[in-house]
Amino acid sequence: MQYRVLGSTGLQISEIVFGAGAVGGVVFQSERETRIEAVRRALKAGINWIDTAPSYGAGRSEENLGWILKTLQATPYLSTKVHIKPEHLSDIPGEIQRSLEASLQRLQRDTVDLLQLHTPVTRERGTLRNSIAITDVLRKGGVVSGFERLREQGLVRFFGFTGLGDTDCLHELITSGHFQAVQAYYNLLNPSAGRPVPPHFSAQNYRQLIDLAAAHGVGVLNIRVLAAGALAGKAPPAGFPVLSPGSDSDADMARAEKVRQALGLEWPDMVQTAIRFALMHPGVSGVLVGFSTPEQVDEAVAASTLGPLPPTVLQRLDALYASDFQEAR
Repeated sequence: MQYRVLGSTGLQISEIVFGAGAVGGVVFQSERETRIEAVRRALKAGINWIDTAPSYGAGRSEENLGWILKTLQATPYLSTKVHIKPEHLSDIPGEIQRSLEASLQRLQRDTVDLLQLHTPVTRERGTLRNSIAITDVLRKGGVVSGFERLREQGLVRFFGFTGLGDTDCLHELITSGHFQAVQAYYNLLNPSAGRPVPPHFSAQNYRQLIDLAAAHGVGVLNIRVLAAGALAGKAPPAGFPVLSPGSDSDADMARAEKVRQALGLEWPDMVQTAIRFALMHPGVSGVLVGFSTPEQVDEAVAASTLGPLPPTVLQRLDALYASDFQEAR
C-alpha cells in the first residue's frame, strides 16, 4: 500500500480508503463474518482510513464499524459526516453537536479524525434538493462555528465537506481556509474536478476543483470513483440518489459503455482502470472505494500497485471527453 499526505493535516493516509456507505455496503448489507473479514482484509492490506456517515444504513454502518473495530482491536483513521436539513437551520451548531455525539456512541469512539458536512451547498437555500446556502456554512452560528465548537471539545480533529452543490460555492469553501479536506466527485465519466472539459460538457463542470484544493492545502478524498457501479457495468439500484447533476444512472451507464469501447476493455478491467485513473492525479490524497465482498478489497488494493495508465489510454480518453462522449474510438 502506498500512502499520501491528506492536505495540510500531516496525516499519511492509504491511497485506498474503505468506503462504508451504501455503494457496496459490506459492513451493513452482508453477513456478520463477511463484514468482519472485509474490514480485516482491508486493514491487513494497509488501508488505514475508513469513511462512514450516520445516514449509511440508517446508522448501521457506524454501529457495525464500532463493534467490528473493537473486535479486531484496530484504530484506523475514521471520518464521519453531518447532514444539515432545512429544519436544522435555526440551530446548526446544536444539530452538529447532537449528530456527532450520536455517531461517536455508535462508533464506540471518543473522537473522529475528520467531520464532514454532507449537505449540498448552493448560493441560495434549496437551489438543489435540501441544499443550504453558503452563508449557512460560513456565518457566525453556522456550520464552521459548530465544527469549531466540537474541536474545542476535543471531539474532532479536522473539518471537511462533500464537494456537491454550486461549483462557485465549492471553490469558495476551499479558499475560505476553514476546511482541511473535501470529498471530490471525480471519475472517468466526469473528470472535470481534475482536468479541463469542453464548454459544452453535459455533466456538472467542477472546474478543476482538485487542483484548487491542492493549491490551498486541502486534502482530497475521491468519491464515486466507480460512478456508483456504472464503471463496473452495473446500474445503480432504482431510486439511488444522483449526487452530481448530469450524472444520473442512465447517462452514466451510457458514458461507461463509451469508455469501455474506446479503451477496448472488459468490465472487470474497468474497475482497476477507474482507480488507476483517479490515483494519477497528484492532488488526490485517497480514493474512496465501496466494497460488497472481501475479494473486492483485494482488487482495489491491487489496482493501486499498477501505476499510471499508459499515454495511449489517456489520449483515447482525451478524445472522448473532447467529443462529450459522442464517439468511441
